[in-house]
Amino acid sequence: MLKSEILPVGSVVLLKNSTKRLMIMGLLQAKPEDMKRVYDYCGCVYPEGYMNPNNVYLFDEEQIDKVYFKGLVDEEQEEFEKRVREILPKIYGSQGNAQ
Repeated sequence: MLKSEILPVGSVVLLKNSTKRLMIMGLLQAKPEDMKRVYDYCGCVYPEGYMNPNNVYLFDEEQIDKVYFKGLVDEEQEEFEKRVREILPKIYGSQGNAQ
C-alpha cells in the first residue's frame, strides 16, 4: 500500500534485485485474471517505453530500490494525489491486501 508520497506518471525507478529501470505509467492497477490484488504502480521499461501488453510491469512501493527521476508535479498532479489518498483505504481495506 502506498505509504509515502505518490510518484507521478513519468517517474523512472529501479526495483530491488533488478538491472533495468521502469517508467511509471499508472497507479493502482490489477491483473485482469486477479482483480482483487491491486498493485501500487504499473510501468514500462525505460528508455524503450511501452511496447506491448506483455511488457507492462506491476509493482508496489516497497519494491522500489531507487528513484532516478520524478515525473511532473503540478496542481493537477497534487489534486490527483489528494483524491488517490482519499480512496486508498477503500481499495486496500475492502480487498485485504494492505501491506
